[in-house]
Amino acid sequence: MGVWSFVKDAGKKLFGGGAAEAAEVQEDRLKSEIRDLGLDASGLDIRVEGDKVKVGGTAISPEMKEKVILAVGNVAGVATVETSHDDDTASAVFHTVVKGDTLSAIAKKTLGSASRYMEIFEANKPMLKHPDKIYPGQVLRIPAG
Repeated sequence: MGVWSFVKDAGKKLFGGGAAEAAEVQEDRLKSEIRDLGLDASGLDIRVEGDKVKVGGTAISPEMKEKVILAVGNVAGVATVETSHDDDTASAVFHTVVKGDTLSAIAKKTLGSASRYMEIFEANKPMLKHPDKIYPGQVLRIPAG
């Protein structure tokens, strides 16, 4: 099992009713967000339990599963994402953005060269629309290599 932590108060606001909103409504909104981003969540089961999202099943690729984890985790109100099959995401590397971070700085720290920032940008599409549009608390995929 894999468990990833997110900043609960950061991210896109999808849930209108907070904790009082039904889990089924939250699940529908998360699935809609995944579809709107153009991600393929076929083979995955997404369940909300309080501030935890459980992503079960097998995705079409480890990369797609990592992107789904980020799409649901970077939503305000989500504190953790848990997967039931971590064998396909065991090598995933994520970075939580802190105040003052840039993709260049993250690339230098994680990939060894600031000039590799576009690799991080590409690895986080379609969630990222522009390399300068990151925010503290956001969690990003760091590509292998």
